[in-house]
Amino acid sequence: MHKSVLLQECIDNLNLKENSIIVDCTLGYGGHSSEILKRISKGYLFAFDQDSEAILSSQDRLSKIGNNYEIIKSNFVNIKKELNSRNITGVDGILYDLGVSSPQLDEDYRGFSFHQDARLDMRMDQSNPLDAYKVVNTYSYEDLVNIFYKYGEEKYASSIARGIINSRPITTTLELVEVIKNNVPEKYKREKHPARKVFQAIRIEVNDELNVFEKSLKDSLDLLNVGGRICVITFHSLEDKICKKIFKEVSSIGSEFNNLPVIPIEYQPNFKIIKTIEPSKEELEVNQRARSAKLRVIERVK
Repeated sequence: MHKSVLLQECIDNLNLKENSIIVDCTLGYGGHSSEILKRISKGYLFAFDQDSEAILSSQDRLSKIGNNYEIIKSNFVNIKKELNSRNITGVDGILYDLGVSSPQLDEDYRGFSFHQDARLDMRMDQSNPLDAYKVVNTYSYEDLVNIFYKYGEEKYASSIARGIINSRPITTTLELVEVIKNNVPEKYKREKHPARKVFQAIRIEVNDELNVFEKSLKDSLDLLNVGGRICVITFHSLEDKICKKIFKEVSSIGSEFNNLPVIPIEYQPNFKIIKTIEPSKEELEVNQRARSAKLRVIERVK
């Protein structure tokens, strides 16, 4: 069963009230959403997901708790458009859990996992024309090096890319794993699974994850009511960097006010960073997926 990471910490930091309007940008299998719904009996939950299977499963789970929710089958990049079309211009809390859900990894036919054989796919949204097969088999050597390096922080990006070009066509996940293994040093294979970073990079490319997240997070800040909070759980440094940078920008005072003893209220930032939380030792013992997770929390103060 998929275990939600940093579940209690999110619930505690969203400042839920019984009439809160909350958005879960990453519904998945409903772990966070079901706990939120239990606490907002007079409020409303909007939950985004583009994965039909996750939606079916969550629908079943949430309907047993209440009916004050709507699941929106759309990418969270459309948060503003979708909420505005429902006459919602302000909300009290927004949650992002940017991990790939375990069931997506476990369903071998989705092609996310480097442990199971499947056609190269990795699309979160099955109607997306770009899949992992296209990336692996049609991208130039330069483009492959670039995405492995940029999105996977893979130090052997160039030898892996060269290996892929020389082994085309590559159809399945395990064929790709073999090519990667054959193009990295023995010592590297012993440290961690050698395909981990390349698979991450391809998944980010296929789903345009970083650009989508950046745009969505900026829109979410605009939607937040005073006193409202955004909680973001990231699982790798690239997403975390984007989150940290945006949070810092909106909560900082302009440098021109650095030496003033009192800053006029209209120039004070609209947001305040609340905290950054990492998983407890107890959670890491029971949930391996939590090991690279980080939760950042921000609040609109004016």
